[in-house]
Amino acid sequence: MTHAADTVAHARNTPELDQPYTELGLKEEEYARILQILGRRPTSAELAMYSVMWSEHCSYKSSKKHLAQFGAKTTEEMRARLLVGIGQNAGVVDIGDGWAVTYKVESHNSPSYIEPYHGAATGVGGVVRDIISMGARPVAVMDQIRVGDPDHPDTHRVLTGAAAGIADYGKGLEVPNVGGETVFDPSYQRNPLVNALALGVLRHEDIHLANATGPGNKVVLFGARTGGDGIGGASILASDTFDENKSVKAPKPVVGDPLLEKRLIECCLEAFAADLVEAIQDLGAAGISCATSELASNGEGGMHVDLERVPLRDPELNAGEILMSESQERMMAVVAPDKLEQFLAIASRWKVEAAVIGEVTDTGRLTIDHHGERIVDVDPRTVAHDGPVYDRPYAEPAWQAELNADAAERLPRPGTPEELRAQVLTVLASANLAGKQWVSDQFDQAARGNTVLAAPDDAGVVRIDADSNLGVALAGDANGRYTKLDPYAGAQQALAEAYRNVATVGAEPVAVSDCLNFGSPEDPDAMWQLVRAITGLADACLDLGVPVTGGNVSLYNSTKSADLPPGHIDASINPAPVVAVLGVLPDVSVTVPSGWSRAGLDILLLGSTAEELSGSVWADVVHAHLGGHPPAVDLAAERALARVLIDAVRGGLVDASHDLSDGGLVQALTESVLRFGVGARVDLAAVLQRDGIDPATALFSESGARAVVATGRAEAVEALAAEHGVPVTRLGVTDDDAGLQVADQFGIEMAELDRAHRGTLPALFG
Repeated sequence: MTHAADTVAHARNTPELDQPYTELGLKEEEYARILQILGRRPTSAELAMYSVMWSEHCSYKSSKKHLAQFGAKTTEEMRARLLVGIGQNAGVVDIGDGWAVTYKVESHNSPSYIEPYHGAATGVGGVVRDIISMGARPVAVMDQIRVGDPDHPDTHRVLTGAAAGIADYGKGLEVPNVGGETVFDPSYQRNPLVNALALGVLRHEDIHLANATGPGNKVVLFGARTGGDGIGGASILASDTFDENKSVKAPKPVVGDPLLEKRLIECCLEAFAADLVEAIQDLGAAGISCATSELASNGEGGMHVDLERVPLRDPELNAGEILMSESQERMMAVVAPDKLEQFLAIASRWKVEAAVIGEVTDTGRLTIDHHGERIVDVDPRTVAHDGPVYDRPYAEPAWQAELNADAAERLPRPGTPEELRAQVLTVLASANLAGKQWVSDQFDQAARGNTVLAAPDDAGVVRIDADSNLGVALAGDANGRYTKLDPYAGAQQALAEAYRNVATVGAEPVAVSDCLNFGSPEDPDAMWQLVRAITGLADACLDLGVPVTGGNVSLYNSTKSADLPPGHIDASINPAPVVAVLGVLPDVSVTVPSGWSRAGLDILLLGSTAEELSGSVWADVVHAHLGGHPPAVDLAAERALARVLIDAVRGGLVDASHDLSDGGLVQALTESVLRFGVGARVDLAAVLQRDGIDPATALFSESGARAVVATGRAEAVEALAAEHGVPVTRLGVTDDDAGLQVADQFGIEMAELDRAHRGTLPALFG
C-alpha cells in the first residue's frame, strides 16, 4: 500500500494499477471476485478490508460449509436454552431465574509464537471483549495451551511468556482463571496453540446484539488509540502456513493494557445499563475493517465513517493501516444523537477516550472518507459475509491406514510389580501428566470473585447468583493424539471428557463452545481431519443433546518446510479440537472437588475398563509410540455415567469425584490423593477379574465413560449406578498415611508421589 491517497475515483481511473493482493493473503481468484463485485479495482483501503475480512480467521471460508452441521444437527429441544446462537460475537445460554451466561473459546496461536507474552495476553483480552459486547460482565477465564517438546529451549520461551501473559492480563482485569490445559508435543514446536475462554454473566433483558440500526445514529470509537499493532495479522497469519523466516509473517506484536481493558469493561456495562447504546462491537482481529463492516451489514442500512477522526497513537499510519490495525482495548458503539452526550460523559468518567467517527445511514453502503476524500464505497455484506466459500478437496491421508494398524496394545507391558511401579512413576512425572501448579500458581489467587472450584479440580465452578447460589461449571478438553489417530472419534472424545468433567462436580451439561485448531485447508490431509472432526463433534453433540453456541476455527497450523511437504504424516500439528462444555448447578454449595479430604471413605470405580492403550500417555511416555485406534466412544455410557455423577453429587452421596481420561486410573488416583494429601489403599483384583485385563491395563488404559468417587455411602452409590446400568467396583479406601498403595503390586509414599507428580514443571521451567 502507498501512503498517497488512493480514492474511489482514482481506482476507477487506474484499472491497470498493480496491487499487492497476494502479500495480503488473497488468492488471484479472490482478487478477481473483488473486481467483479466492485466493477472496478479496489482502493488500497478497500483491498485492506477485503483481505482481512476474507481471511480464514474472519470468514471461515474453508470451514463454513462443514460448520453448518452444528446448526443442522440441533433439535428444538437443544435450542430451548439458547438465547443467542452461532453468528453473534458469542452465544448466550439461559441458566434459569432470569439469568444467562455467555461464553466462548477462541485462538491466538500465531501471535503467541511471535511474542508469547503479548500474544497470549491479548488473546484473553479479545475473547473478553466478545463477552462484553453481548452485554455481559466477564466473571471467569480459562486457558488451553499447547507447546512443543518440554526439553526444547524455545518451549521455555513460549510457555513462560504465554503463562505470564495470561496471568498478568487476568490479574489486571480482576477476572479469575478457573482452569485449563497445558499440553506438550513436538508437533506444536513451531506452532503453539494458545486458546482462551471467557465466561460472562447477564440478565435476559441485558442481551445486546451487534447491529448498526437507525439512520442518523452516531458511530463512536472508544478505548485505546489506534497504532501499528498487528497490521495484517488476521489476513496474513491466518491465510498461510507459519514460517518464521518470512518477514511478512511477523506483524508488529499487539500490546495489551489490562488496566485500560478494565476501565473499558466498566464503561461498556454502565452504558448498557443506562440504555445509551444501540449496539457495541469489539475490535480484535481485523480492527475497524471488521467492526464497521459487521455492524453495517448486520443492520438495516449503511454506515459512513470519517477516518481522520480515529484517534491515532501513530500519526504516520495510512488509511489501509488504520483499517487493518489490531490495536487492543477498542470498542465501537452505535449511539442515538440524544444519548451521545451521556455516553461521552460515561466514557470520560472512566477515562476512556471516545470519538464520533461516523453515523448510520440508509444508503445500504459502507462509505469511508479520509481527509474529505472517498477511499471506501462498498456494500458491507460483500466484505463481512459474502466472501468466498470453498469446497476444499479432502481425502483420508495415505499414511492413515498404516498409522492405525500400528496398535499400542501389542507393546510390551510391565511383567513384575517392580517394573509396574517404575513405569507408574515415569508416567506420573511426564510433562503431560505432571501437576500443572507451576502454571496455575501464576494466576492471581486473590482475584477469585465468585469462584467455587478451580484448577486442579475437574471443572471450574462459578457462582452466578449470591441469593439462590445458582452457578455454572466449565471444562475444556482436546486430545491431539486421539484426533490424529481418528479425527471423528478424537473430537467426540474431547466432548465426552469435558462433558464428564462438568458432571463430576454435579452440573448438568447444557452447551458447547469449540476452537478447532487444524493444519492447512489447502492440504487434503489436514482438510480431511477437519471435516471428520466437525462431523464427529456435531454428531456427538446431537446424541448428548448439547448444542454448539459458537467458537472459533484456527487453520494453517502447519510445520511446513522443505523436509515436511503437505501429505507428510507430520506436515501439520496434531489436530486439536478444543471443546468447552458449560453445565448448570442449581446450588453451588452442593458440589464436590476432585480429591478426597478425609480417611475412611470407600473408593468406587464407575464404568468398565477395556484394553485401550493406543494414543495413551503410557504408550507415548514409555514407548514413544503413536498408533492404533483411540479408545472407543460410547455416548450412551457417557450419558448414563453423567446421570449417576450428577445425582450422586446433588444427593450428597459422594465426597469427591474425578473422571478418568489421560493417564487412566493411576492418574485419577494420584490427583485425588494429592488434592488434599489423603492417601488411598486400592485392590485391582475385582476389576481385573470382571473386565479380563492385566494390572498395567487397569492402571494405564484410557477407556472413556469412567470416574472414581469417594463415598461414605457406598451402597447408595452402587444402587444408583445399577439403576442407570453403570458398572461399579469397590476399589479400596482412603487412608491418611497410605500414599498410594496398590495391593499385590506396589506402594508409593506420599512424599515420593508428590515429588514425582509436582516436581516436573518447576524443574523444567524454574
